[in-house]
Amino acid sequence: MLTRKQSDLLRFIHERLKETGVPPSFDEMKDALDLRSKSGIHRLIMALEERGFIRRLPNRARALEVLRMPESSVPAGSGARGGRFSPSVIEGNLGRVRPMPQHNDDVSHIVSIPVMGRIAAGTPISAIQSRSHTIGMPADMFGNGDLFALEVRGDSMIEAGILDEDTVIIRKQDTADTGDIVVALIDDEEATLKRLRKRGASIALEAANPAYETRIFGPDRVRIQGKLVSLIRKY
Repeated sequence: MLTRKQSDLLRFIHERLKETGVPPSFDEMKDALDLRSKSGIHRLIMALEERGFIRRLPNRARALEVLRMPESSVPAGSGARGGRFSPSVIEGNLGRVRPMPQHNDDVSHIVSIPVMGRIAAGTPISAIQSRSHTIGMPADMFGNGDLFALEVRGDSMIEAGILDEDTVIIRKQDTADTGDIVVALIDDEEATLKRLRKRGASIALEAANPAYETRIFGPDRVRIQGKLVSLIRKY
């Protein structure tokens, strides 16, 4: 599932290629989507390329090839309807962890945690906007709060013990402390899993892999979606 801006950009590139045979420039794409800078276009193109919709041809300026178009489109502004959600507002029937009883109980309480899609631990990609399935976990592992799960794609957090294809359990919250590993939404478009660092008025999203650079943003560009509380790995 593409975000609205990703879908708009893909259609714009596709239509321009059909009309002229030449892909639009970054400036033309920026103006068409009414973005403030070309860096936003760069992130959208990287997301489309990662998800297999376009390909950048090597050694050729402005060389883009559209590989496929979405099979179906979600109407703009559909938000959280019909089991879908926008990564900027993760809500709905999330797993609610209930307070544990005070008496001894041999039977562990199980919370059902919805798996809400994928999250990038690498170049940011958008979370898939669909609830695919649920997983059951003991409630006493997490404390109170709303939980959701995301499947990890990428290797930027490997030194924090988070590998490609792991599943992370996230407690939904909109604040976090320096050093926490969080789901962060950049420019209301791209969701990523990174370690949070607060640097004065700026926010740094730090990888746990020296191959990736720390990215620094103004506070108005980053929204915290939740904090990592656990991880599941399949062998």
